Amino acid sequence: MIALVTGSSRGLGKDVALAFGKRGHQVIVHYRGNKTEAEAVASMINESMALKADAGYPNEANRLVNEIIKKWGRIDVLVNNAGITKESLLIKTSEEAFDEIVNTNLKGPFNFTRAVGRHMMKQKSGHIINISSYAGVKGREGLSAYSASKAGLIGLTKTAAREFSRYNIMVNAVLPGYMLTDMGMEATDKAKESALKDSLVNEYSNPGNVAEFICYLAGTTGITGQVFNLDGRIL
Repeated sequence: MIALVTGSSRGLGKDVALAFGKRGHQVIVHYRGNKTEAEAVASMINESMALKADAGYPNEANRLVNEIIKKWGRIDVLVNNAGITKESLLIKTSEEAFDEIVNTNLKGPFNFTRAVGRHMMKQKSGHIINISSYAGVKGREGLSAYSASKAGLIGLTKTAAREFSRYNIMVNAVLPGYMLTDMGMEATDKAKESALKDSLVNEYSNPGNVAEFICYLAGTTGITGQVFNLDGRIL
């Protein structure tokens, strides 16, 4: 199995990449700016390479995908994990900040889904897993752009699932829950406390558990168009 994990130089993406590698799969570690970290992750996987691309630009996504096809001839799994956030009340969120977040979190998956989807259609198989968010379903103060982008990703997931099903391509979304990754640690103390308080088990999500679930889901068939909430918070 050949898996492309976007934004996998650190955080959840790193855990997902390593989980695929642990199972003996070939893994493409995608990064936008952290070359050293991406290459370090790739070095921990038997068959892997680190490739750079700005997911927000279609030509960048196409170039990266073509490099993978040239080397390995196919892509079996795409995990659209790359994402950013900036906390700010809606009325104080600049147009530039909104565009940057949506460009990375929503347009990026759109670009990679199109680029990879063309090849999956030819091979009549594949699985695309989009990393959305609890905030994309429930919304959250100070995260208007992030919540909107992640809600849009759920809509993209369901539409892609309908369009790709005839080609035996599964498309699903995962809500990984609040994790103490780099992004989670950058949030306000209020946000961290709220996530813990709302959890029925009074715990943050475990990136390792989420990565294991994603690897399992990637190997399934007949499951598509679904949104999996891997969290102790009830939707």
